[in-house]
Amino acid sequence: MREDLSKKPGPNDPCWCGSGKKYKKCHQGADAAQPQTPAPAPARPAKKNHLLLDETGRNAMRKACAFNAQLMDYLRDFVKPGIATAEIDRLVRDYTTSHGHQCATLGYRGYPANLCISPNHVVCHGIPGAYRLKDGDIVNLDITSIVDGWYGDQSETFAVGQVSPEALRLVQCSFDCLWRAIDAIRPNSKVIEIGRVIAAHAEELGFSVVKDYQGHGIGREFHQRPHIPHFPDPIHGTQVLEPGMCFTIEPMINAGTYKTVVDRRDSWTVYTADGKLSAQFEHTILMTETGPEVLTQTRQGPQRGHRFAISH
Repeated sequence: MREDLSKKPGPNDPCWCGSGKKYKKCHQGADAAQPQTPAPAPARPAKKNHLLLDETGRNAMRKACAFNAQLMDYLRDFVKPGIATAEIDRLVRDYTTSHGHQCATLGYRGYPANLCISPNHVVCHGIPGAYRLKDGDIVNLDITSIVDGWYGDQSETFAVGQVSPEALRLVQCSFDCLWRAIDAIRPNSKVIEIGRVIAAHAEELGFSVVKDYQGHGIGREFHQRPHIPHFPDPIHGTQVLEPGMCFTIEPMINAGTYKTVVDRRDSWTVYTADGKLSAQFEHTILMTETGPEVLTQTRQGPQRGHRFAISH
């Protein structure tokens, strides 16, 4: 609701001029002598857009995301058949805290673990526990670190042992969707360009794009604007990606329906509605004056253009 600036303050209200005095001891007399003239509104300082990072903020995000990528590289050698997902959770906790940082997911809105682990038909927000990875699984590790108050966020889907050609094709599609989206944007692009290229590629290959969960702005807060849908959403898609904005792109691609269901027991774990596989990759992106900068690129993980192959 817009404030009515023509309404005069009460006698004991703060004066409109910003002096800090009561209105009756400041401008009430002068205003009464000119009743036909509405009291002018005090000048208000322009609000700073906290989504547009200056160079200090950008460097802070680079540092947070570099550590997060380092953590992902540390974990990759442990993602093998037989390891319990709870053990991966412990590895994340120990590595992060030993470096003086925090795991962002732990305690976030009541979430009980240090990362999200989502195998096979789990779309996202899978809680680590007793489940042991087995040969043929695909599993997404979604990690977020807080470094000096700034958040770095990324995820990667791993093929565990010998996976099926269909599972590998889904993993490849999700990876390619992420990079196609990154390559589609430039300074002052609209968010809808991200969803367009992701949906077009996934649907061309016979897969579907999850609509219930999306990317997000990130910085000193875990989740903030802009919203980043991975389909061409006409509502949030109008947001302009200005230089200085930091956000995630994290397409979740399903082998079957795009629809999802949430586990009623833990209120977190999200499954595909038809029980078919899901895969996801995520990067934190900084939009600069010259184009998107990928902040969470790992040194040992798949790079742009990577082709996943069945191991022998």
